[in-house]
Amino acid sequence: MKTYSAKPGEVEKKWHVVDVSGLVLGRVATKIADLLRGKHKPEFTRHTDTGDFVIVVNAEKVRLTGKKWTDKIYSHHTGYPGGLRQITAEKQREKDPTFIIREAVWGMIPKTKLGKAQIKKLKIYAGPDHPHQAQTPAQLAQAKSA
Repeated sequence: MKTYSAKPGEVEKKWHVVDVSGLVLGRVATKIADLLRGKHKPEFTRHTDTGDFVIVVNAEKVRLTGKKWTDKIYSHHTGYPGGLRQITAEKQREKDPTFIIREAVWGMIPKTKLGKAQIKKLKIYAGPDHPHQAQTPAQLAQAKSA
């Protein structure tokens, strides 16, 4: 018996909507990363993009535990001397709430060509509305975390 390996043309890609209002960032990011990679499917193949599209709504209402809103720092460097730029999670949420979720999910996806193709299937919106009604996305059933 041969081992099954999914081919890119054989994979059926579905659309999922995830409402993250009130959910803890890390826990929901792992579920999103699994959907993007296709690990929830029996035909998951590591070297093929078997994942689905994910629409995240209410990104501004995601929850962080403890003192992470003030203590968690996102940083990048401009490339120039003294170009280290740092911003707290609270200020980043005010500036661009979609960045926090994208950064958390990107940390859980491989940093390869395949990972870059998978992260492009992630659509994040700060509010409850999204323009992807034509794809008839399925609401992802998740229990609210306390």
